[in-house]
Amino acid sequence: MASLGENERALVDALDEAALVVEGSLVLLANPAARDLLGERIEGRDVRLAIRHPQALELILAHGSGDIEATGIVEPGRSWRLVIRRLWENAALVRMVDRSDAVSAEKMRVDFVANASHELRTPLSTVLGYAETLAEDSDLPPDLGVNFGCTIRDEARRMLRIIEDLMSLSRIEADRFVVPNEHVDVAEIIETAVAHSGHLRRACELKLSAPAQLPPIRGDRAQLLQVLDNLISNALRYGCDKPGAQIDLIAERNGSWVLLSVIDHGPGIAREHLPRVTERFYRVDAARSRESGGTGLGLAIVKHIIERHRGTLDIRSTVGVGTSVTVRLPVAAS
Repeated sequence: MASLGENERALVDALDEAALVVEGSLVLLANPAARDLLGERIEGRDVRLAIRHPQALELILAHGSGDIEATGIVEPGRSWRLVIRRLWENAALVRMVDRSDAVSAEKMRVDFVANASHELRTPLSTVLGYAETLAEDSDLPPDLGVNFGCTIRDEARRMLRIIEDLMSLSRIEADRFVVPNEHVDVAEIIETAVAHSGHLRRACELKLSAPAQLPPIRGDRAQLLQVLDNLISNALRYGCDKPGAQIDLIAERNGSWVLLSVIDHGPGIAREHLPRVTERFYRVDAARSRESGGTGLGLAIVKHIIERHRGTLDIRSTVGVGTSVTVRLPVAAS
């Protein structure tokens, strides 16, 4: 077995990713990242005990050069790119690049495109069907023609809302590393958001609780108003399930933070859904969401705005009791 000098060891140890020097079938050297991943005693052991991927082992034991995508080497579902380079006659350097985040991001992108296409295809198919009927049948009864026209209008508006929400998400993500620095008047955006919700408040009371004076928030006014608009509209759509229902909107200061809470007393959300309600297009009740005009993007937009503002979002719910959503935002420096 060959030996590596201090300089060679230092070079391998300096690599950020896990790296092994394999001579024959034995691990001659493992850098700190590899020892953390595969165990402190990996050096001097057979590489086949650490890497159990047939194609990767074939290339490593042939002491050749190449790149291999592999899954499940260390734990199920984790994705790796193994970069294997020949060092000398019977030795190779194996670098293990963790690609789990990249693979997960790509899957999210593919799922997002598929979901967005599906959400737009459904109303578009309805619009095309009704429009073709109107174009081809000139003898439709007037009341049926009006009905068809109203359906086309409503479905077109639904598509427009989805597109507007997608554009909002795109703008928010583009600015996610830019910390907003406006001084936003909390009372003013609450008043505006409550006014915006008027068309949804049919048989539901919106009760506001806030101190006379609240400090300004450091943020982007338009985005923070969008947060309140989305939270209030969600509560009114899904929390007003019986006559006399009430939605509570609470604003308060807590140290260097302002807390904004929207609480409904509706049917609530089952525990298994809570971790996913901020995902794009995730719906607890898809049929009810579409019927009420929801796009499936509201809480995803809220989550991204709050992250941009370096705040926190807390969602709690109990089936049969209701749902509470609390946003915590930093007070603007004086």
